[in-house]
Amino acid sequence: MTRRVGVADYPAMTSAASTPKGERRRAALVAAAAELLNEGGFDAVRHRAVAERAGLPLASTTYYFESLDELVCAAAEHQGRTELEAGRARLAELPTQTRQVDDVVELVLDLLLGRDPHYEAVVGRYERLVGTGRRPHLRPLMRVLSAELRELLMEIFVRSGVDMDAERLERLIALVDGSVVNALVAVDPDPRGVAARVLREELS
Repeated sequence: MTRRVGVADYPAMTSAASTPKGERRRAALVAAAAELLNEGGFDAVRHRAVAERAGLPLASTTYYFESLDELVCAAAEHQGRTELEAGRARLAELPTQTRQVDDVVELVLDLLLGRDPHYEAVVGRYERLVGTGRRPHLRPLMRVLSAELRELLMEIFVRSGVDMDAERLERLIALVDGSVVNALVAVDPDPRGVAARVLREELS
């Protein structure tokens, strides 16, 4: 089983966070930071902004988190795991049967791009991936989240009767990522539409 890497890999947090009140406050800060991360990327996650969004004193962010890096990591983990749990819940309801290519494409893109069709939602996901390159402390977490995502994608193909192996899966993900990044700079961007066309051609 893949070991979950995240904020637990930082030095032990203050004992105040282990009390029920502390746990609630810390959870509120993490949720607030995740919302800001989703809305405005890494630059939006700042101590003051997180505290205000959570409705807590500014000092609470440094009381429950040893650094901004730790807070950002917690936000990224919260956001990533929320997306993965949504994917797992959907997969749990997915019967094993042969599916049309278009149906498989939509299932795959829902995992890779999210079910929110809005441009900003797709941008947010890719900002996290690209931004990790400048934030080494996030790399272990993002590698683990990526591995779990690949497990879900593989299960979709298995349940849909599509022949798939790890090498081909990596090619498909690379094709989607490349097409999405290119589509984001188009005059009239439609990253999901572009990714769907590329994926459909590859699976047909």
